[in-house]
Amino acid sequence: MTTIGHIISFLHQVAPPHLQEDYDNSGLIVGDVTAPVRGVLVSLDSTEEVVDEAIHLGCNLIVAHHPIVFRGLKRLNGASYIERTVIKAIKHDIAIFAIHTNLDKVYTSGVNTKIGEKLGLENMEILQATPGVFHNENPVGPGVTGYLKSRMEAADFLHYLKEKMELSVIRHTALCRPLIHKIAVCGGSGSFLLKDAIRNEADIYITADFKYHEFFDADGKIIIADIGHFESEKYTIELLYHLIIKNFSNFAAHYTKVNTNPIKYY
Repeated sequence: MTTIGHIISFLHQVAPPHLQEDYDNSGLIVGDVTAPVRGVLVSLDSTEEVVDEAIHLGCNLIVAHHPIVFRGLKRLNGASYIERTVIKAIKHDIAIFAIHTNLDKVYTSGVNTKIGEKLGLENMEILQATPGVFHNENPVGPGVTGYLKSRMEAADFLHYLKEKMELSVIRHTALCRPLIHKIAVCGGSGSFLLKDAIRNEADIYITADFKYHEFFDADGKIIIADIGHFESEKYTIELLYHLIIKNFSNFAAHYTKVNTNPIKYY
């Protein structure tokens, strides 16, 4: 019998909880570790609609990348989408587990390595390795760098990026690098790694959530390509799904069909 605790223990072997950032709230947010697993639904976010989907599919565990609760809740009266999601999960005996910045910071089966694989990058390394910290004999830290098999003209690479990451739009700086070879990536909000991407002599930095004034910091030294938070991390669903189905076979696992991206494009 596989319990929720068994799933959590396995995923924590992939991305240990102590690697998460101080502000993060990864781990079991709702649920009982001793409960048998009837089914798992994998998503990027936990929302009411995702909980409804879990109910429909007969899943009693949601494995999400983003935690639904980041800060302490003082009340549970349904006044916010967070409270309504938690209340619905508890009412229907559905556990919610999040694996966030700890999964961002591991190399093997990590969020950023997955993006690199989607782009066909070779010789990938952690972008900002934490000194002296290793997991499964690999450097630990946010972001990765890697190389295209062959150089591409910058405009052609943007088309390639849109195709491989299934994007509708890319916000980018001037194409100051005529040829793209070395690439830095960071899923989610990655402006804090821009200096590392420049120091590593990447031609382009692919991430999300850059503010207007932060684009100026490229300063003609690198191309910033902001592809959107959800868009940069959406393949984490695929990553987690395959980790689970390859290691557990006595229950059903599902991709979410709910697009939880709160940002729409017109």
